[in-house]
Amino acid sequence: MERFRFRYRDKLGRIVAELRLADNSVMKSAKPSKAAKGAGTSLIVENRKARFDYFIEDQIEAGIALTGWEVKALRAGRGNLKESYAIFRDNEAWLLGANIAPLPSASTHVDPDPVRLRKLLLHRREIDRLRSNVERDGYTLVPLAMRWDRGKVKVTLGLAKGKKSQDKRETIKDRDWQRQKSRLFRRG
Repeated sequence: MERFRFRYRDKLGRIVAELRLADNSVMKSAKPSKAAKGAGTSLIVENRKARFDYFIEDQIEAGIALTGWEVKALRAGRGNLKESYAIFRDNEAWLLGANIAPLPSASTHVDPDPVRLRKLLLHRREIDRLRSNVERDGYTLVPLAMRWDRGKVKVTLGLAKGKKSQDKRETIKDRDWQRQKSRLFRRG
């Protein structure tokens, strides 16, 4: 009969499911801890098409002002960033074209608009720097991803320059080559 003992808490007092066998080796549980999951950050929606259509020069993270039904819909995974971009109006940054589909159980006294203009929360210096790049250098500001960060929604914006069709063909060629290379390594 194997002897074993459980350890219930770690140094910080968190519960750890750890099993010590008779030879003093550790058998850990299959359930990951909260720290291993990414400390409260999780991806809601990603704009993969933006990385194909644009060269991403710089990335910046911004908060976004949402209403209650939008937050509920994002928790249910009903967001879409395709065909969306950021604009500047009255010294503020706004997200245009992001689609957040309302839940069927949305309140009747609120008229949900899935593609309304949403305010991006950035510092003044960040807005000024991004605005100068967009206006002067011919860049555009596209949302790359939306994610949860400690209960708040954050949008990752990319300062992007459009690709020509030749560049897109190169991207496709590189992706196919990487796929073939990984298949060859797997077989060999």
